[in-house]
Amino acid sequence: MKKELLVQKLEQQLKLVAAERASAKGEPALQAARTALKRYQSGRLAETHADLLANPNTHDAALFFLEELYGAHDLSQRDVDLERIIPTLQKMLSYESLHTITEAIVLDALSERLDTAMARVLGTEFDEAKYVAAYRTATTHEDRARQLDLVQELGDSLCELVNIPLLSVTLTIMRGPAMLARLGDLHEFLDTGFRTFKKMKKPAAFVETIVGRERRVMEKIYAGRKDPFDVY
Repeated sequence: MKKELLVQKLEQQLKLVAAERASAKGEPALQAARTALKRYQSGRLAETHADLLANPNTHDAALFFLEELYGAHDLSQRDVDLERIIPTLQKMLSYESLHTITEAIVLDALSERLDTAMARVLGTEFDEAKYVAAYRTATTHEDRARQLDLVQELGDSLCELVNIPLLSVTLTIMRGPAMLARLGDLHEFLDTGFRTFKKMKKPAAFVETIVGRERRVMEKIYAGRKDPFDVY
């Protein structure tokens, strides 16, 4: 895929994310429910992958994954900044870096839609049983499988970044200009992702571990199994 096609895809997905977040902000009850859901999911993931967080080799990468992909913080400003400077990104970034950003936004767009669907069912007060029921009834197996495919693809993209010669130097040089252009969050995403994956001994195995566990969680939920989050 050429850079031009990547840019088109990025622009399309940013519009989807923006529309989803804007719609939720127009409904205070829904927004509160989405926030509660994101916090619950972040906590659940931290428990499921506690060993990766505890391991010095994978701690930083696990924290990056959980905070950037499943965190409860508001990413609206990041998306506004992204849309504003897409032409600049097309010139500044390598194909691989632009591809990684695009994969992250595609995943974000789908995750936002799934979160909204569950939040409408759950509200702000729920337990594990209600969460599992909403996961099974408010979202489809097809969409959840696609979500994990995207997590895998994003992880693979980050693994590829660490093999690009001189990317570390490039990211260091870009830090100052990125701050001046109000792209600090975007630069931080790329820089942190690169550095956390670079320091791991086996980044591909790390991605496979997370995705594999989450696939088992998904299958157990849709199969109606007890203790769906027990994946060890």
